[in-house]
Amino acid sequence: MKCQDVITKLEELSPVRFAAEWDNVGLLVGARAQEVSHIYVALDATESVVDRAISCGANMILTHHPMIFSPIKQVNADDFVARKIMKLIRHEVCLYAMHTNFDVIGMADAAADELGLKDRSVLEKTYEDDISVEGFGRVGKLPQIMTLEECARYVKERFHLDHVTLYGDTDRMVERAAICPGSGKSMAKSAIDSGADVYITGDIGHHDGIDMAENGLAVIDAGHFGIEKLFVPYMIEFLRRECKALTVTGDPLIPPSIVL
Repeated sequence: MKCQDVITKLEELSPVRFAAEWDNVGLLVGARAQEVSHIYVALDATESVVDRAISCGANMILTHHPMIFSPIKQVNADDFVARKIMKLIRHEVCLYAMHTNFDVIGMADAAADELGLKDRSVLEKTYEDDISVEGFGRVGKLPQIMTLEECARYVKERFHLDHVTLYGDTDRMVERAAICPGSGKSMAKSAIDSGADVYITGDIGHHDGIDMAENGLAVIDAGHFGIEKLFVPYMIEFLRRECKALTVTGDPLIPPSIVL
């Protein structure tokens, strides 16, 4: 398959038009006409990910987070992002990123599915027409009413986490949950307005967590990596189903930080 053929499949799943204006999604490095036989799927295009992809013979890397965010004025070995660009070009490896477009069409429902949320709706709308409403996160009813502590243990189990951080009364009963994979601090008001009892997300600071809890919204911080890592198995399954001629390898998903 050509790189463009793979891109067409990816953008049928998560169209680029759903990406946020500030985002940088799509083909970041490489040629659309390049032949692709092996795709390496990862959350981030770190240097170790690039090296692992090259060593296993991949000629395309698919990531959730874009490797290039800020403008690059020079491509030379003095800059760590530029070094990765140079390495990818030298080894003829394309790099494609699906970020906020996948958050809207893909990630939000996948995360809600993991929790078994019922009667769900979009947490923060970014798009609406006569057919559908799309946006970041989801809100719905948990499979059963439980305490906040029980909910935290449930989140740990469903997302295979070693730890989570709680804000709120651990004995409080929760039924309606909002979830936003990744960094969800900016959607705290939407979670409160949605009537959720608990907000499951990542990157919640100490003071923000306290403020949310005081406003009646308990918080379970599962970490940025904790929920978004589902991108890798999700896309492996999709690519193996839609691009059967390709070899698809998943990154081992080594956490970027460790709690000792």
